[in-house]
Amino acid sequence: MSTTESTTKSGTELQQHIVIGKAAEASADWLTDPQVFAVNRMPAHSDHRFFDHAPLPNESMTLKQSLDGEWHVNVIDAATERFDVADSPAFAAVDFNDEAFGAIAVPGHLETAGYLPPKYVNIQYPWDGHENPTAPAVPEHNHVALYRREFMTGPETAAAIRGHRTVTLTFQGAQTAIYVWLNGTFVGYAEDSFTPSEFDVSDMIREGRNVLAVACYEYASASWLEDQDYWRLHGLFRSVELTAWPEAHVMDLRAVADYDHTTGTGSIDVAARIANAAAVGDGLAEIFDGNGTVIRRQEFTAADIIDGTLHIRDGVGKVAPWSAEDPRLYTLSLTLNGPLNDTVDDIIEVSRTRIGFRRFAIEDGLMKLNGKRIVFKGVDRHEFDARRGRAVTEEDMLWDVRFLKRHNLNAVRTSHYPNQSRWYELCDEYGIYLIDETNIETHGTWSAPGDQVTPETNVPGSKPEWEGACLDRVNSMIRRDFNHPSVVIWSLGNESYAGEVFQAMHDLVHELDGVRPVHYEGVYWNREFDAASDIESRMYAKPAEIEEYLANDPKKPYISCEYMHAMGNSVGGMQLYTDLERYPHYQGGFIWDYIDQALWQRLGDGTERLTYGGDWDDRPHDYEFSGDGIVFADRTVSPKAQEVRQLYANVKIVPDDSGVTITNGNLFIDTSDSVFTARLLVDGVERWSADYDFVVPAGETRRFDVAFPDAAEYANAAGGSVEVTYEVDQRLRHATPWADAGYELTFGQHTAAVASDGTTGGDGIADAGATKAGGKAVVVDGRWNLGIHGTGTGAAGGADFEVLLSRTQGGMVSLRRGGREMVIRRPDIVTFRPLTDNDRGNGSGFDRAQWFGAGRYARVADTRFETSEHGIAAEYAYELAEPNRTRVTVRYEADANGRVHLTASYPGGVDAPTLPAFGLEWMLPAQYTNLRFYGLGPDETYLDRKIGGKLGVYETTAPDSAAPYLVPQETGNHEDVRWLEVTDEYGHGMKVSRSGSDTFCASLLPYSTLMLEEARHQDELPAPRHTFLRLLAAQMGVGGDDSWGAPVHDRFQLDAAKPLTLDVAIELL
Repeated sequence: MSTTESTTKSGTELQQHIVIGKAAEASADWLTDPQVFAVNRMPAHSDHRFFDHAPLPNESMTLKQSLDGEWHVNVIDAATERFDVADSPAFAAVDFNDEAFGAIAVPGHLETAGYLPPKYVNIQYPWDGHENPTAPAVPEHNHVALYRREFMTGPETAAAIRGHRTVTLTFQGAQTAIYVWLNGTFVGYAEDSFTPSEFDVSDMIREGRNVLAVACYEYASASWLEDQDYWRLHGLFRSVELTAWPEAHVMDLRAVADYDHTTGTGSIDVAARIANAAAVGDGLAEIFDGNGTVIRRQEFTAADIIDGTLHIRDGVGKVAPWSAEDPRLYTLSLTLNGPLNDTVDDIIEVSRTRIGFRRFAIEDGLMKLNGKRIVFKGVDRHEFDARRGRAVTEEDMLWDVRFLKRHNLNAVRTSHYPNQSRWYELCDEYGIYLIDETNIETHGTWSAPGDQVTPETNVPGSKPEWEGACLDRVNSMIRRDFNHPSVVIWSLGNESYAGEVFQAMHDLVHELDGVRPVHYEGVYWNREFDAASDIESRMYAKPAEIEEYLANDPKKPYISCEYMHAMGNSVGGMQLYTDLERYPHYQGGFIWDYIDQALWQRLGDGTERLTYGGDWDDRPHDYEFSGDGIVFADRTVSPKAQEVRQLYANVKIVPDDSGVTITNGNLFIDTSDSVFTARLLVDGVERWSADYDFVVPAGETRRFDVAFPDAAEYANAAGGSVEVTYEVDQRLRHATPWADAGYELTFGQHTAAVASDGTTGGDGIADAGATKAGGKAVVVDGRWNLGIHGTGTGAAGGADFEVLLSRTQGGMVSLRRGGREMVIRRPDIVTFRPLTDNDRGNGSGFDRAQWFGAGRYARVADTRFETSEHGIAAEYAYELAEPNRTRVTVRYEADANGRVHLTASYPGGVDAPTLPAFGLEWMLPAQYTNLRFYGLGPDETYLDRKIGGKLGVYETTAPDSAAPYLVPQETGNHEDVRWLEVTDEYGHGMKVSRSGSDTFCASLLPYSTLMLEEARHQDELPAPRHTFLRLLAAQMGVGGDDSWGAPVHDRFQLDAAKPLTLDVAIELL
């Protein structure tokens, strides 16, 4: 390496607009002055690690002293209590008696600690309707939390004090604005809740006992810039720490680790800003590979440090590039030594940061990583924990990054603020691409009810008084996160319209970083500022809208920065978006969002529930709109993730009866680290499996032979046709940090009906109907009921059975074997489903209101009863309770073996909205809670969300089938069911099988359709007293384009004009 002038830019031109104030005393005026966003704060810098010695691998930083733990706090209304930060506040004095203060954990929120009620709003500001301030003013009723922390200096801090070295105080995250005092002396003021605020406290800190005081305001002018869709939580929610600087210190370390894919070589470009550079005699720059081997070493002298900055630039030779697929990391180490005549250990400081050699840029109109077009398979992620709010832990982050890798997600947008530094380190390690987003959202300043745009009220727009604060926020983010290879795009913020301020931010980003692209979706609303984004980014654009852009000479690469609004039971139709990957300019999207934002709340009876807006008496609020995750708030995986994992898989597998075609969509890695398991399923049960080593180079498609057994042998053994599934799964060959060996990444299936002569059916449907009657039974043709009773000698297993078909109740009123009754009430016709969040948002309840009671309140218009030597039958003609009075026929045929053939037929109607569902709902005794089924699973599937479902035989229970969506709604459905068994703990119950060629939909839940429709929280659902088996001919999809108006796509709706038939056979077990 050589010392030279670096190509990394300093951003000095626009950075002059970022004015950090200086003051010896605090002023309350700063709270409402957007031009004062930081006072006495130090310049933003990289988050590299540093030591005063040669560190061991993975050694923690001993130069930092954590101030996390228990603090004292008192929360007051600043106006009511007449609190004034400028009046030498008493609480900041060293000898102040804070015994009346409460305790609070830092990191933590005032709301989750019980000092303020949590508030959830989306677009509107939380004070709307109570007060009406105009930006930059804040509400008069403004809480301020008075924090105090007494601490003793640790050994490293004390040594720095004795050595007259610099000691800094850093707040990693504090919302919304803080005033700080140390030992009674004013330290400084800071806004921007999500980037570090660091202060030089060298002249205030004492060796031994110290008292730190912080006034943290709920609202400030900065609140207008922090209108994200999240719980409004405040306080010191990230770590607070002291840092002792060595005698000379690398304040800011910026490294560009470039990779040339044409040669396979890397280069390094370093700019290190050094405090007290005069103390440096010489130094050493080194690059270590992942094994700790030095691959480059360059000595330097004091003469190479010019104006306090050391520049190093050189080629590195052959390197392993970084990507999400293969995240190869190196370590850049910079050692500062003292003067050459120093006879003691002359190391002053060793600074280290991990780097990844990669080149991410827009080339030929496309975003490319190391020369290859990239597709983001992403999700938007809030930092969130159901107990701690945004004070997430490393354990939370590890769970999250492992979930992402296990579900084939390769990208995260840090919506809508910079995350904790540890998150970036984990994404570097595990391999996740990041869009790093500036902490700016002002949605409520320019979007009025009904999506009316009011640009004249927009903040920041083109208002010069807001420019400095916005430039400071993007500058702080970039300077901290610059070295992380996982960060590939800088985002200027979210949903803040457009204007000259964003153009200035864009220009500053390119001054600071001449390589990474800039993202900002807001220019969509005002194309005058289109140049403020290097990427065409849209939110919730429908597939057809996106395709129109892609098909008409696109000028920019396209991403959906938010799509697939995953609120409640959602993520239907996702394949319509992933199908757009065939267009080169379509470069993926980010599902909204990662985790439900719901907070645990303890109720009066000691139980807990997950809550949403309004549950804390917060007004105004936006209800459950925060429940949009593919992960539930308690970090359990939602059924939606099953679909995401399959559609986001880079490897696509298409088996047939003699082999498999595998397409490796990875950009850089082949499939040698995978084992491909071939399986043969006969009627859903595995009969054969074998492992194969199929190596497919990146970006290529290969076909391989698979020695599947002859399926005709199984058909012969069964005495007829069987349904055969040829399956190939991709599994991890070795354990990884995120999954064990053998973990399944994706799968492919091909299903066909195979006859005993070896012929196959193209539709993959084999008849699983009931066998012919052959037992002995007694028919009782009663006045009120037509019944059939087993004698105990038939094929029903040697036990008695009973089937009663009522002449007055409109259906089967008894299905019994061995004294075990399966019917509480006769099965009801179902034409409705519990509304999903998407249904409520798009007005489905209004548009399809006629179907709500159509089946529930249907009346029997005609009946017909039959008896024969083979059994009994009854046909009930119902008139649906809807304007057309559509006639639906339900027919029961019971044979001498106790089998029941059940059909429910909807003939089609005219002038009717599409059907939510059609079939029957059957109330069962509570002990029948076990469900075994042959269909798509293991998780729930729907007409537009079943690509991730794998055909097989699965077992679950009624309680486990009810997904705990934040608001109870449609749940538990299984598509393409061939048969199911509902049993008690002893295996008694019944089997329901398709009678013809059509599969059906089914669910078994502890709640009825109406119970789910009425409840608004999970704890409002009644204690289970029955189970409810729902057998459907079909159900419409769940949708997911958005949750405020987008309908389910036409292809996934049920046309009310077309007939539907549920055709099943029931056998007692």
